[in-house]
Amino acid sequence: MIIRRVFAFLVDAVIASLLSLVPFIGWLIGFLYMLLRDGLTEKGSPGKKLLNLQVTTKYGQQVTYLESFRRNIIFALPVVLSIIPLVGWIISGIVAIIIYVVELLAITNDPRGRRNGDFWAGTIVREASIYY
Repeated sequence: MIIRRVFAFLVDAVIASLLSLVPFIGWLIGFLYMLLRDGLTEKGSPGKKLLNLQVTTKYGQQVTYLESFRRNIIFALPVVLSIIPLVGWIISGIVAIIIYVVELLAITNDPRGRRNGDFWAGTIVREASIYY
């Protein structure tokens, strides 16, 4: 399931990148999409839907925007740093790599496959139910 989660993240990152191409406010739309994507629809983000995954609360409920925000805020830090020209771009790239590695290690070391964002939001990624 780890590989599918990575690909789901990449699909969502491509969508956010495309949204960021909208003149003037695209960066904000892409940024908000990455923060709130898991709460956008009942079945989660497009990347998760495509790979038959869903994010739920630990009680199996649909994720709210607040839970999605808590879950994905860690990925916002590099974006905020990238606002600073040149130095910020380098630092944000390094910080992003560190965050991705730490989160991937958390997924692989947790018996339920939870990353830090899942702990903060009280969420878990599961196989999507055909009845959900």
